[in-house]
Amino acid sequence: MKPQLNTRLSALALLVAMPSTLALANDNDNNSNNSEAPSQIEQIVVTGKASGMAGLRVDASYAMTNVSDENISRLAPKSTAELLTAVPGVWAESSGGVAGANVFVRGFPSTGDAPFLSIQLNGAVIYPPSTLSFLENSSIFRLDETIHFMEALRGGSNPVISHGQPGLTTNFLLKEGSDVTEGLVKYTTSSYGSQRLDGVISGQLADRLYFMAGGYIQRSEGPRKTGFTSEEGHQFTLNLTKELDNGTINLYTRQTDDHGVWHLPVPLNVEGIDNSFTQIGPNNRLARIGYGPDGETQSFDFGEGRGWKGGITGGSVDLDLSYDWRLVYRFSHISGQANTLGLVPEGGPARLGDLSGINGPVIGAATGRVYGEDTRVQQLGRWVVLKDIDAFTNDLALSHTTDNGVYTLGYFDSRYSVKDWWSIGNQAWHVLAKGGELLQGIDCNDSLQSCSWNYDIDATGDGHTRAFYAAAEYQLNEQWRVDGGIRHENHQITYLVDEGLDGNITKAVDYDESKVAWTAGVNWMWQRNMGIFARVNRGQKMPYFDDFRDNFDAFTSGDKLINEITQYELGYKWAEQNYSLYLTGFMNEAKGELFVARPGAPAEVLTTEAYGVEIDFNYMARNGLAINLNSTLQNTEITNHPDELVLGNRAMRQPRWQARLTPSYGFDLGAMFATVYGTLAAVSDRYADNGNTVTLKGYSKIDLGMQLEISDQLTAQLSIANLTDKAGLTEGDPRNPTAPNGRYIMPRSAEFSISYRF
Repeated sequence: MKPQLNTRLSALALLVAMPSTLALANDNDNNSNNSEAPSQIEQIVVTGKASGMAGLRVDASYAMTNVSDENISRLAPKSTAELLTAVPGVWAESSGGVAGANVFVRGFPSTGDAPFLSIQLNGAVIYPPSTLSFLENSSIFRLDETIHFMEALRGGSNPVISHGQPGLTTNFLLKEGSDVTEGLVKYTTSSYGSQRLDGVISGQLADRLYFMAGGYIQRSEGPRKTGFTSEEGHQFTLNLTKELDNGTINLYTRQTDDHGVWHLPVPLNVEGIDNSFTQIGPNNRLARIGYGPDGETQSFDFGEGRGWKGGITGGSVDLDLSYDWRLVYRFSHISGQANTLGLVPEGGPARLGDLSGINGPVIGAATGRVYGEDTRVQQLGRWVVLKDIDAFTNDLALSHTTDNGVYTLGYFDSRYSVKDWWSIGNQAWHVLAKGGELLQGIDCNDSLQSCSWNYDIDATGDGHTRAFYAAAEYQLNEQWRVDGGIRHENHQITYLVDEGLDGNITKAVDYDESKVAWTAGVNWMWQRNMGIFARVNRGQKMPYFDDFRDNFDAFTSGDKLINEITQYELGYKWAEQNYSLYLTGFMNEAKGELFVARPGAPAEVLTTEAYGVEIDFNYMARNGLAINLNSTLQNTEITNHPDELVLGNRAMRQPRWQARLTPSYGFDLGAMFATVYGTLAAVSDRYADNGNTVTLKGYSKIDLGMQLEISDQLTAQLSIANLTDKAGLTEGDPRNPTAPNGRYIMPRSAEFSISYRF
């Protein structure tokens, strides 16, 4: 039997498929708990195949998770990164706010940001460098009601297809229109005063020409209640689809202007400082810094935090050609600003009377209040990172289908750029209180000189990545299938850095390297709905702009700065009508990962090995009960490091285990239908540093919610996050692991929404 070719129909088929994060036990349209549960066997996946063809999840020879739009709504994530906590094998730290998360993928070493995460929109990567300093892919992507579903692929064929991400690829697919005009309007508020309005409408513009349009407007002071409107923005998306006799043409554009306060580590074990504490507030958000050799000064609003102001425009052409040939072309263009402004702690708390350089009464810069010697104070760095990015990406695949196989040739081409202006450091003494003000009467504060270190740069870079790839799937018989792929990639970077903002180029890079990646897998289905797969792949994370600046000495000494990744996977899958079990064992080796404590500091180069298993289990009973369990158990070890005392240690911030248990129960409530649901998430201890000297204690967190189908059109939902108000630590102080600073998960909060479908 030949594979199904129409990916648009397969995406629509996902409406009846069971998402693996939060099972729907009932057909809510019928408001009856006697309804048939969606089939676990019929789950459709569209990500991970070089040909772009869809297939059943149970047939896939790689680890895949999908999350529907309804379950995204139920999970009520406060950022894109927070949604990724629902994916097995992923540890996401979204405690920094709406942007600037840290995302770790099973067995891959990383010190922060998200170097092994890439985000695609409709199958095209939004920005090829998965991580730059102060920028990772989730920071420039916002969730709203225009998203149809998300798929998350770990390992598998990732190193060969698209832009060759060896770790985690998340593909968000937009909703499309149909012959029926329909839409949704949704209002959301919260315990922290948020005001958000979402809307989406779709339908038919002309014969076989469909549209979807939607977006949101939102304002709030954030879960940590900063005292001002610290999270605000809007987004608009338009998606057009034209059906042809032999395929589809799709065009979309998404325009975003959204930012939120950058929440940073706070002092630990200090009375009055908990998970609701934040350094920023009305009395210190506006501040002036000095920079450059001429002592220039400028004022910035640090309440703007981290965000994204820009647009993503893309599309695809998907054509069935004659003689069983198929052409899929995807493109994406992104351009905009991803700035970062925040108050970053330096060292621990101190007593005002113990400071040097006090030249008179110490008063508050905002209030004029005089502070005594016993006042608790801390240095906060006023960090400014202005970043412009741009990229144009093309991905072309030509496939030929036979009775037993699919053969694909592809070409990937992307040009991307970055322009950076930084002034970071700029430390000054502030009152240690929520939104504590800047102090006057201390020498380094009054002179606008940094009370500690400072690092200023002006940098610009361009990159060009080209790759040819080939892949094949061959069905040996009804039970056995083999697949493989190979990729040849050429990676070019030019990069100039002016450190010190004095007009002199201190670092210049002209880089041109090529590498080969490959993957091979075998799939044995001894039943239609049960089987195992085995896979091995070899890929790499190529260096981007900041890698050269942070490790310039090694680069000029001949190091290619390529992070080489080898992965082995062994998976078991079993799907029945009302339950499914996916187990994936993995073993990774990563060579050449870089760790830099802070910009300008020496880089550490390390190799790690890891092994473990993911568990993804779903069960749906006919009485309305549904349960999902996803868990990851892993062991990581540093096998190569400049410091021999570090050898054998665990990779920083990687938990030995984590688990999420998500039950839900649907039932009739008079003429209405109600669903109650919750999530118990737990994580083990982690280490904040490669030396394994600072332990981040494990914790558990409970989320609860209820969804009420008042009528076929009206739905209300209440979600409570962190019900018991746990103060779990996600990270320590990356610039100084011994300093008593750490970042907590968000405090308890509640959201209420009401939506109307038409």
